Amino acid sequence: MQQSEFEEGDRIRIRKSTDSGITVYEGIFMPTASKNIVIKLDSGYNIGIQPQAVEIELVSRAGVVQEHKTIKKAPEAQRTESLPALSILSTGGTIASKVDYRTGAVSPQFTTADILEAIPELGQIATITGKVVYSILSENMRAAYWQRLAAEVSAEIQNGADGIIVTHGTDTMGYTAAALAFMVQTPVPVVLVGSQRSSDRPSSDASMNAICAAKVATSDIAEVVVVMHGSTSDDFCLIHRGMKVRKMHTSARTAFHSINDEPIGRVQYSSGDVASVQIEATAPYIQRGERELVLRDALEAKCALIKFFPGEDPAVLEYFVEQGYKGLVVEGTGLGHVSAEWIPSIWCAVERGIPIVMTSQCLYGTICDRVYDTGRDLLNAGIIEAEDMLPETALVKLMWVLGQTRDMAAVRQMMQENIVGEIKGRRMP
Repeated sequence: MQQSEFEEGDRIRIRKSTDSGITVYEGIFMPTASKNIVIKLDSGYNIGIQPQAVEIELVSRAGVVQEHKTIKKAPEAQRTESLPALSILSTGGTIASKVDYRTGAVSPQFTTADILEAIPELGQIATITGKVVYSILSENMRAAYWQRLAAEVSAEIQNGADGIIVTHGTDTMGYTAAALAFMVQTPVPVVLVGSQRSSDRPSSDASMNAICAAKVATSDIAEVVVVMHGSTSDDFCLIHRGMKVRKMHTSARTAFHSINDEPIGRVQYSSGDVASVQIEATAPYIQRGERELVLRDALEAKCALIKFFPGEDPAVLEYFVEQGYKGLVVEGTGLGHVSAEWIPSIWCAVERGIPIVMTSQCLYGTICDRVYDTGRDLLNAGIIEAEDMLPETALVKLMWVLGQTRDMAAVRQMMQENIVGEIKGRRMP
């Protein structure tokens, strides 16, 4: 049979002649722009095979393909009243994704039940219930989705959940974590977790991250946190505060780092031995039951984050003002600067009641507009220094603050006040 006779998603068997004899490959026929035959092996890896000297056999058509990888199920733990009750709220992302064998792409298809089936060890840690809130990739998140998610988190806590796990795509997980930190004052752990590689890949970090997240969700750490891989080995995860964490690598499993803060601690992991997974706290944190549940989920979605670059026309800022945006965050250079020609436009925006918050592209360090003339001119124009907040955290916080008040003096005070740990101030290197 010829390669052209197969459709994407078909399971095929290839016999290829080599100097040492005949080698047989079997897997899912994948789309490709090259002339090679690309198949996904049962191991989860893709290989490309030159079409010369091969025989191709159809095993099954795409519509009747069996799951390419059998997930080994651990024995189900006896669920007793002594186990804490955890609620998994799924929003999609890679941790809740499978490979689409028609296209070869990863898409969010897992339900909460699928996650429990793929990671049965979770049942040994807690009694798990779950709900699919969204099934999207995280770049499709928006303010209204954060509000619904915050309401779902609050409802689960009111219904008696001892902890919440939110499965989320990694690309915008920092935004969502910051949003939940501002909107939900929680008496129990709220843990966001994701994975850089889908659970049907052999190098997936989904299982370990989820198990570590469940351990944190049953702990005394009553904050909104992100739990992700802490090293290139499968030995520990780090616990990051939700408003101080950033994804710093496109694909590495160690992508998440605490910025201008230290992680709360780590979760030591031992594969196959859930009982030995332990939390080592290395920084102070708010403890379980220390605060009452409060939901303050009002947001002003019409805010924007503008990245300044040399020579950028201030008309960019003026555009957002004319489009009716209620607040702007500028990602400036160094200590928090833009070019001098921006200052009149900033002055006009502030005069119109639009708060302008200044952050830095440097990420590490604190904004200080008192060192250079440009910075002092910016302060005179009315910008609000974001201290050591990440640009995305400052954006989310501005949305939340404007959801609470429109009084400019109150907005300025709240933006420069440390509300949930988003501002740490100056730190020694």
